Amino acid sequence: MTIRHWFWVVGLACAGCGGGPVASPVNADLARETLRTTLDAWKEGRAIGTLVSQSPSIVAQDFDWMAGAKLESYEFVNDGVPQDANLRVPVRLKLKDKGLKSVSYLVGTDIKLTVFRAME
Repeated sequence: MTIRHWFWVVGLACAGCGGGPVASPVNADLARETLRTTLDAWKEGRAIGTLVSQSPSIVAQDFDWMAGAKLESYEFVNDGVPQDANLRVPVRLKLKDKGLKSVSYLVGTDIKLTVFRAME
């Protein structure tokens, strides 16, 4: 086998070496709707764990909510920016007894709906 053939064989062998499945791009409209649904549930005083049992199911994480903070209001700063398979959405929260807080959420829409507070 010549060196030229060797490179061709190695190139073909590596063509399938992508490293596994790739997540679908985020559905931005669904992500914003999912975040609104999640934040409305918090504002209504629901427990964060109740989102998993609703339809569609949402897996959410927010340490203020989990610690018992009360959400009085929220405002999306903008429509968000796609980041990998998530939509990163900056939000201003008004928490009872804690005041205003600027945070970002990473919202996923592929396979499961997910809402996670981004670590800043």
